[in-house]
Amino acid sequence: MNIGTRKILDRSFTAIGFGSIIVMALALMVVVVPILTNGLGAVFFTGTVEHRKLLHEEFQRGDTQDLSSEIASSERYRAKAYAILSDFEAELERMEPEQQGKYSSKYAQVRTSLQSLLGPLPGDSPAMLTRNKYGQTRWEKAEEKLHSFLYESKWDNSNSDVMGKEYFVRRSLDFKGTSLAPLFPYVENNLENMLLPRFTVYWGFLTDSSVDSHFFGGIWPEIQGTFFLAMGAMLFAFPIGVIAAIYFTEYARPGFLNSMLRSANSTLAGVPSIVFGMFGLAFFINTLHVSESKSVLAGSLTLAIMILPTIIRAAEEAILSVPKTYREASLSLGSTKWNTILTVILPAALPGILTGGVISLGRAAGETAPIIFTAAVSVGSAIGLADIFSSPTPALSWNIYNLASEHEAAAEIRHVQYGMVLALVSIVLMLNLSAIVLRARISKKLKG
Repeated sequence: MNIGTRKILDRSFTAIGFGSIIVMALALMVVVVPILTNGLGAVFFTGTVEHRKLLHEEFQRGDTQDLSSEIASSERYRAKAYAILSDFEAELERMEPEQQGKYSSKYAQVRTSLQSLLGPLPGDSPAMLTRNKYGQTRWEKAEEKLHSFLYESKWDNSNSDVMGKEYFVRRSLDFKGTSLAPLFPYVENNLENMLLPRFTVYWGFLTDSSVDSHFFGGIWPEIQGTFFLAMGAMLFAFPIGVIAAIYFTEYARPGFLNSMLRSANSTLAGVPSIVFGMFGLAFFINTLHVSESKSVLAGSLTLAIMILPTIIRAAEEAILSVPKTYREASLSLGSTKWNTILTVILPAALPGILTGGVISLGRAAGETAPIIFTAAVSVGSAIGLADIFSSPTPALSWNIYNLASEHEAAAEIRHVQYGMVLALVSIVLMLNLSAIVLRARISKKLKG
């Protein structure tokens, strides 16, 4: 190959490498940017007076005097809307039965839409669920509900060759000529005065417990549960993994048993995580009875088995990377083999061992399938250390899936879902960054 051809190939491979990096960076941005922007929206958003009422009544937060002033200001504008409703209800009672039937069902829809926007209306019975005690707590959701209040969704199926097309019709047209007609432009023009939106920084999203299945409140139980499960898994897996790695590298002799154990370790690393979850349920809960049902302990043991192959492999490679001259120098000075391992080999291999351990910790924090059957619950309060042996816990990974796919009002709480995703990604990222920093500091100390 001549020099010219070699230069062309080198430049081509360089261009392909840079292109691949750019494509990967763009793909990462496509994933990360929506998570970042929507996740931050769980903490930074435009909150309404309903949100401030919620914080005061559910979490005893906020200035009582200022809140009372805001509620009074809001009620002055809401009073006219309530008066319009009252006037129409009186008019409805005077109508002929045919007209009553025409307006009753449509009026019920109007009341329901207004309830979701402003909260309970005068004459409503006390709400049982927290979500029905308040109107819209976030301004962007209030704007969506305003559209539903003003417009009725209909479908055009006139063309049988294409799918039906959705279109919207103003509800006010159904009540033209009645006393209810002025309600729609009034609410549209005065919604800000009724809800008093203002920029809000809600750090309670990270420190509060959820209220009414994550309609309100924060994700502290999920963060705490994720921490308990991940740290519990490391407490079991890390010492066992390091000891196993020492055995494989320092004591095991080549042979059938050693090959079988290595093969088993490699096979475990490739087993789907859902299998570990089923195994944890069958072995730790149903056979060993470490707890009567789901618990943090059972989940931690299951996660420990799942990350054990990774820890063994990382520790093994770290130990093998220690120069043989270290061993020889220690043994030549009269040190025993075990003392050499403890005082020479393990300290030298510590950066690699810790890196593998922290990466495994990040994986344990992000796993869902192993804890579905052993530890996780959809809704729960934060637990204490004394409860880890008997109580299940919410966890970020499981609750993200649960809220996105099984929650009855998944579209209403997208900000909570994205907030959980951002919290989980941040935790895993911090764990990985800590591994890098820790490795660098230990390596620097070992080099003197």
